[in-house]
Amino acid sequence: MADATPSHAPKPDGATGVLVLASGDIAWGRGFGAEGQAVGEVCFHTAMTGYQEIMTDPSFAGQIITFTFPHIGNVGVNPDDVEADQPHALGMIVREDPTAPSNFRATENLSGWMKRHTRIGLAGIDTRALTRRIRAGGAPNGVVAHSPSGEFDIDLLLKMARGWPGLEGMDLAKDVTRETHGGWEGGIWRLGFGYGAAEGGERPHVVAVDYGSKFNIFRNLAEAGAKVSVVPATATFDEIMALNPDGFFLSNGPGDPAATGEYAVPVIRQMLETGKPLFGICLGHQLLALAVGARTTKMFQGHRGANHPVKRVADGAVEITSMNHGFAVERDSLPINARETHVSLFDGSNAGLELTDRQAFSVQYHPEASPGPQDSLYLFEKFVTSLRHEPRP
Repeated sequence: MADATPSHAPKPDGATGVLVLASGDIAWGRGFGAEGQAVGEVCFHTAMTGYQEIMTDPSFAGQIITFTFPHIGNVGVNPDDVEADQPHALGMIVREDPTAPSNFRATENLSGWMKRHTRIGLAGIDTRALTRRIRAGGAPNGVVAHSPSGEFDIDLLLKMARGWPGLEGMDLAKDVTRETHGGWEGGIWRLGFGYGAAEGGERPHVVAVDYGSKFNIFRNLAEAGAKVSVVPATATFDEIMALNPDGFFLSNGPGDPAATGEYAVPVIRQMLETGKPLFGICLGHQLLALAVGARTTKMFQGHRGANHPVKRVADGAVEITSMNHGFAVERDSLPINARETHVSLFDGSNAGLELTDRQAFSVQYHPEASPGPQDSLYLFEKFVTSLRHEPRP
């Protein structure tokens, strides 16, 4: 990726898309999907598959995703492999132009799907160079733009990139959460059957707080044997308890946990006082840490991929996990009643905790495997099993 300023970045013939970073770096390419421009944080994701799940993950709100795998779009899209009702990532940056889909499950090509959902794509970019730039300099603010005419106001795009405030201090959970509470029906997807109904009779009741949740989280809770009700991020403790839960789930989500914690942490503290089991992932993990007095911090480049090794402290086992987070819990800030349970083997950062005086635990990664490996599905069974026992006083 060239180190250039707008006045020294000539547009090559045929360029219909551009990436403009707040630093002044410019990369020209070929636009696809929707026309227009989007401003946000530019990050990278190392998954080789699951781009549809990634684009629809609400945790990616406010972000433009650089895919390190060069062939994105080759299996098309379908109505099943989504983790929310619409894409939440602002756009994608890829090496090769998306090809016609080659998969029996595809119902649409990637470019058409992106256009229908007003998301911008940029192909023809040296994604390895961009990834190296992010690793060396941190995740930058930037604008991705697409114009079939090839006409761009670079000065305006640069002004947009430099004027965007960044994710630190930004509460995005309110933007992506559901507006009302409701029940969840359906288990995991199976080839030839789709999303069938979860089986079983009497089920412990989980109230899940939606800070930007993925559908497959609820599917796995149901598959593990729970009845699931979902409430908005801003639900009060009284509203949650009116549903008569046996336990609580704190979902993933985007933005700065400290900002979301302004209204979420007091509710979580009241949850903990009930003695009922609690399980959190990703943003939910960070919010649980904040609720017990720990701190979170913005990461330099974040963790985003489907191949992140995590060590389980109790027995040394290594789980390959799916991660998507730009903030982390500060290990040294954990109180005496919070025990670290998992550690990232990429950089040694905290990846899980449990409370010693409450039935509460959480992990930094996404154990529902959408996309990613299934090494951590046992956590859903662990949580639902805890719901079947009397809570501690």
